[in-house]
Amino acid sequence: MRELVEGFPGLAVIVEPLLIVRRIMRQQLAVLHKMLLDTVRDDPVCRRLMTAPGVGAVVALTCRATVDQPQRFVHSRAVGAHVGLTPKRHQSGETDYERGVSKCGDALLRTMLYEAAHVLLTRGRKMVVAEGMGRASGPAPRDASSDRRGRPASGCRSAPDVGRW
Repeated sequence: MRELVEGFPGLAVIVEPLLIVRRIMRQQLAVLHKMLLDTVRDDPVCRRLMTAPGVGAVVALTCRATVDQPQRFVHSRAVGAHVGLTPKRHQSGETDYERGVSKCGDALLRTMLYEAAHVLLTRGRKMVVAEGMGRASGPAPRDASSDRRGRPASGCRSAPDVGRW
């Protein structure tokens, strides 16, 4: 940027403080990122959550902070309801529809879990082949319960078991 505004002294006065702020913000981001990784590295629950494909340090720490005391949930499926990942129901007389997700509960954790699932569905093929669970060569076979090749249906329970916290 400095080379581009070299011939324009008025523009250089504006750009120089912005470059300084950008450099300082990048330095502080690196410090905060290191603190995040140190926190996750020291927590055994976060380390166990990160063994699931698509779950990184931010998702694991968000999940750990949201479900701080897992003893308060009688069943593991109650965590999904707490986060808002249960089907929305419309019941009236003889009609009974299930539509989408209720979206009641912790929006931040729900967003993080959606992002982790997106990574698993879009980039998960390489991870599965690397672990020896898929075919090593050739196109992925078509699955009747899938909308695309090699990707499980959206309701599929293919996530690894991370155990009870």
